[in-house]
Amino acid sequence: MSDTDKKALTFASLGLNDSLVAAVTALGYEEATPIQAEAIPLLMTGKDLIGQAGTGTGKTAAFALPLLHRLLEGEAPKRGPARALILVPTRELAMQVAEAIHKYSKRTSLTVVPVYGGAPMDQQIRALRRGADVVVATPGRALDHLKRQTLVLDALEILVLDEADEMLDMGFADDLDALLSATPPTRQTALFAATMAARIGAIAEKHLKSPKRVTIKAEKSTPGKMPRVRQVAYLVSRQQKSFALDRILEFEDPASAIIFCRTRVEVDELTDTLKSHGYAAQALHGGMEQRQRDRVMQLIREDKADVLVATDVAARGLDIDHISHVINYDIPTAPEVYVHRIGRTGRIGREGVAITLVDPREQRTLRFIESVTKQTLERAELPTLAALKAKRLDVTRAALQARIVAGGLEETKAFVLSLGADFDLADIAAAAVAIAQEEEKKTEVPESRGSDVPKFRGAEGPKFRGAEVPRPTRRDDGPKTVLAFSVGDEDGVGPGDLVGAIAGESGIDSGSIGAIRINPTFSTVEVAEGLVETVMGALKGKKIRGTPVNIKVMPAGETSSERPRPRTFKPGGAKPGGFKPGGLKPGGFKPGGFKPGGSRPGGFKSAGKPGGFKSAFKSKPKPGFKRDR
Repeated sequence: MSDTDKKALTFASLGLNDSLVAAVTALGYEEATPIQAEAIPLLMTGKDLIGQAGTGTGKTAAFALPLLHRLLEGEAPKRGPARALILVPTRELAMQVAEAIHKYSKRTSLTVVPVYGGAPMDQQIRALRRGADVVVATPGRALDHLKRQTLVLDALEILVLDEADEMLDMGFADDLDALLSATPPTRQTALFAATMAARIGAIAEKHLKSPKRVTIKAEKSTPGKMPRVRQVAYLVSRQQKSFALDRILEFEDPASAIIFCRTRVEVDELTDTLKSHGYAAQALHGGMEQRQRDRVMQLIREDKADVLVATDVAARGLDIDHISHVINYDIPTAPEVYVHRIGRTGRIGREGVAITLVDPREQRTLRFIESVTKQTLERAELPTLAALKAKRLDVTRAALQARIVAGGLEETKAFVLSLGADFDLADIAAAAVAIAQEEEKKTEVPESRGSDVPKFRGAEGPKFRGAEVPRPTRRDDGPKTVLAFSVGDEDGVGPGDLVGAIAGESGIDSGSIGAIRINPTFSTVEVAEGLVETVMGALKGKKIRGTPVNIKVMPAGETSSERPRPRTFKPGGAKPGGFKPGGLKPGGFKPGGFKPGGSRPGGFKSAGKPGGFKSAFKSKPKPGFKRDR
């Protein structure tokens, strides 16, 4: 392409139908993106095309506008069988593409019908029988309609495969082959993908006729200029990921974010944790019913949820323009998956941030992703408490400036001036800011945790499990009560999870929380004596990292240093003799401890055997906790 051609092109200069140009201009689009500038002229000539460009580069308009142009310029038959078919991998993408085509064709008589699984079949059948110029469908549902003869492809002029690589990854290869074989050989075919695997080449060779190729490479930043999508990697061990994510979210303060996990269980657990820490988080995975997924997507689009936690399969085809951050809670094992994930941010010229949490053992995978994508991820260390405090001050400064500009402070100003008779105005302002920060302050985890996060040298930081975690200086130095929680190291729970759950659910200040000890199957937390009932009431029936939690008051004589030794199991179940009373002071853990009426001096009650344990959950016994009835 010449230098002249490389200049930004308007949609009017591409030769599109006037009604389409007017519709696109009304939507606020002025210049064509690179994939649009190259693909639209080729498709308008009627040639087959293979287009490769990342997610969010404007591929939908790149095939939708020339498709509509051809239908408008051609002979307009009576409403009948579909003249154009667009195949997409997911229900969500089908709805998004259909919505885009409806907006583009608003000034014309062309109609579009979306066809996808999870929706009533009879409703789709009626829509298809009424006739549609364009059908947007998922492969499985399109094949169902084809077999029922409710989708007729005899008059098809244009076929588009959008996100073809995703459809192949999802196992639609046979469905695609069947659908392509059922279309007229005279059709025009366009294939778009973010990555170009060998299987796509096989489909193109079989079903496309001498296709033209358009490849839009990832935009490179010029020297001294930051890339539109800032890619950062943090080296974090598996046990510290929840803590690290909290730090990152508070420091980055994303407008909206997608967090990717590998499994459904991990998605649910992380969503619960984020909710307990005060975030409006929603889960999205393949185990959810379609109505649940629709509700989640509605909340995200309406800005009623700011964090979406999802698996790769569930997030395929999502088209959400305002995502500012993508966070890989688990590093993807394939570079193609990484490309698709980070493509959810920085869409159509916007700036975005892609963050990856990397376990020290996964650094080879990170280097492999960098070598394939030919991009280097910035290595960074987790924000320190000092950095967080500086960030909060910046936010406070901006809020104060905005409030001063807004005006209407006459009464408040008079109050401040009245205080000025006794205090310096600077001291009054400083006190007001301090009070505001204390009210809005988020839960903090001690700086000692952050300082032990491993650096990018492959070194493992010290382990925290089973060790006392010091708390910052507390406001309440009165008597403390030790609470025992029925979750521990085996549940993936860390001090940050407990602090976040307690402070988030009960509303108490984190300074009222004392020493925390994490054991394999349970944890202990010191809280101010006057807040015990508040904490236990607020957390009743709640979950921490996806695990239901029971809370008991530890016997008064038990101190933080007098911890029972974790029990061991032998084949055949629990045997008598778990926590032994020997060596404990009076009132410590002894057989026959927690009773239904509350806590009494003694240890954990066994299931009929002295010194044993009664199981609180089916999956694994927890010392001292009984199932809530």
